[in-house]
Amino acid sequence: MVMSFQPFTVIEPWAFETITPSQFITFTMPNPLNHRRLLHALVLRVAVLDSPIAIADDESPVIAAMIVPNHRETDWNFCTQSGHLQLLYDFHNVSRLILIGNNPPPNPESSIYIRPPVTDPSRKARLENELKPLLMALHPKVSFHSRLPETLFLTYEDDVVYRVTIAKLVGPIVGEFIIEDVELKGNSDRSKMLRRRLRFKRMPNLIQSQAPLIPIFGDDEATTQTDLESLRRMVNAKFEADTTVLVHQYMTPMVAGISLIVSHLDERIQLGYTPRALCLGVGGGVLLSFLNTQLGFEVTGVEADKVVLTAATHHFGLNRSGSIRLIVGDAIEVIQNFPPQHTRGNTDASKVNNDAKFDVVMVDLDSSEAQNGISAPPPKFVKKPVFRNARSLLGDHGVLIINVVPLNELFYKTLVNELKDIFHKVYGIDVGNQGNFVVMATVSPTSSNDHDNDFLKKLRSVIPGTYMDSIVEL
Repeated sequence: MVMSFQPFTVIEPWAFETITPSQFITFTMPNPLNHRRLLHALVLRVAVLDSPIAIADDESPVIAAMIVPNHRETDWNFCTQSGHLQLLYDFHNVSRLILIGNNPPPNPESSIYIRPPVTDPSRKARLENELKPLLMALHPKVSFHSRLPETLFLTYEDDVVYRVTIAKLVGPIVGEFIIEDVELKGNSDRSKMLRRRLRFKRMPNLIQSQAPLIPIFGDDEATTQTDLESLRRMVNAKFEADTTVLVHQYMTPMVAGISLIVSHLDERIQLGYTPRALCLGVGGGVLLSFLNTQLGFEVTGVEADKVVLTAATHHFGLNRSGSIRLIVGDAIEVIQNFPPQHTRGNTDASKVNNDAKFDVVMVDLDSSEAQNGISAPPPKFVKKPVFRNARSLLGDHGVLIINVVPLNELFYKTLVNELKDIFHKVYGIDVGNQGNFVVMATVSPTSSNDHDNDFLKKLRSVIPGTYMDSIVEL
């Protein structure tokens, strides 16, 4: 087999002399190294990404390098510009990120990843030392002004020990995305965690949706196996996503925000009323299923991409009972023109009652722009007219709940202040996950949470009460 590659010598010598914001260059080169466990391929792939954020003229650039983890060369985290960009954002003040890995074959077919053994630290240090001549050639001129530069070596670590891609799809709005089953590292064999996940290529480091993965066997079958690789080998094994439990870190605080209106909900339920929730952003539909099955909400979901809804139905069991109304459309446009003329997706297509109001509107929308890093909601959502439209859909005692990953401090302050101008009170929970917050805005004063309240008891039975207790007024 003859393997072709782009020699390093074809790269223009001036290409790496300066830090050029957002510059992204990839090339292949013959492998001058001999490391069987790490960089073992005949050809290496090198990717160089400069930060979108320009550095000051008098500031020394931070140049960092990362060796692509073995067997993850085709993972979107390491083979796409958006993945490289998110890796760069994960490390503070890096001006240029250099990734070096084995060049994958032209049409890789493997959809399974198994974590390789841990590399001996001395062997890794020796490899890093051998890479220095290449890395020096990829430093900008300014790095050599005072002395020979030192490259900062970064290590990528996660808790995935086994992963298999079970579906690859393309949506007209979100582009390429995958459904994958993963096994996460636990403290023991009995604590292995199995998950079903949804990830978009445009933001590969962000897990859009995830749920516990449950193996299903026939009545006469039993197994002591707990690892995903062994379970998948069993002939009759099937797997389902469990949406009765929330494992995504921000979703439980979002549900906890409902506690602000539990007295109102309990009174209405006692009168035979079914609480109503509007969810902007569906993804795998885990949050919608949880509200519907665990808390008895009548749920309407809005998702921009119909293919995502199809994936949520097939792989996450969304709307298995047919009781969730799904709308395909842009969230901002939908709430501006609500109700829409027709509903689409997995629904009976009945029109939404013009006079109906929601008790809860939940916003779980992230920015589609990778160059901004992971952020939520999109900047275009943080506008007074949008918040007014959302408020108009809420009943007199409703609550708006938003998953927030701010671009910066100003973004967060602006969001809170805009909500304060439109709603009665604004509250928040610090999720404690890389600057993730849940922000809640109530239409009217909240009532005291009576401990004999039946709905509050139900809420505390399905989510930890610690999140409800940590809600603070902003």
